[in-house]
Amino acid sequence: MLEVFGAGFGRTGTLSLRTALERLGFGPCHHMLGLFEDPDTLPLWRAAARGESVDWARAYKGYRSSVDWPGAAFWRDITAAFPDAKVILTVRDPESWYASAESSIHAAAVAPLPDDADPLFAQVRQMSLDVVWDGVFDGRFTDKQHAIEVFEEHVAAVKREIDPARLLVFEVRQGWEPLCAFLGVPVPDEPFPRSNDRAAFRQLMDRRRTAGGVAHPAD
Repeated sequence: MLEVFGAGFGRTGTLSLRTALERLGFGPCHHMLGLFEDPDTLPLWRAAARGESVDWARAYKGYRSSVDWPGAAFWRDITAAFPDAKVILTVRDPESWYASAESSIHAAAVAPLPDDADPLFAQVRQMSLDVVWDGVFDGRFTDKQHAIEVFEEHVAAVKREIDPARLLVFEVRQGWEPLCAFLGVPVPDEPFPRSNDRAAFRQLMDRRRTAGGVAHPAD
């Protein structure tokens, strides 16, 4: 059952948060590209994108936490389904968020697939199109003003609708202290994880596109 839910969009430090949550004992943590290792739930996410009812307990079976897409797209339903889960909203300067997302996760989602594309990569990518790029952003992510407005309204809506006692608004540069205080756990004696810059993400996606490739989640 989910104990911690990350409502922040991809490219707001979600991989760093995932690593931190697992280090603090809240793993496994669900994340978009973790679906490469757990593809059986892909139909559930595509059903959610179509507006169909989803068994969220099934979607998150075996997970103690969640960050990033696709969960962030359905934050209202998921936080209602797990009313005791604490909510972390990762935030970032909107301009830098857009630049990062445009050159990494969006570019990976719309780039032509090679002839030897990994079939699972194609399935996960289609799900991301359904949920994120054609869903959350209405197929208009390349309209920068529209995308940033969606981002800012999402941040405002989460702040407005989630009980403040249940919510942490978090920038990963803040490090362990606010996160650990919110979760009620000791601060580790080690640096806060910093993961997955844009160049590294592009390299990982290039490897994942082809059959037999291996990739890691997007921050």
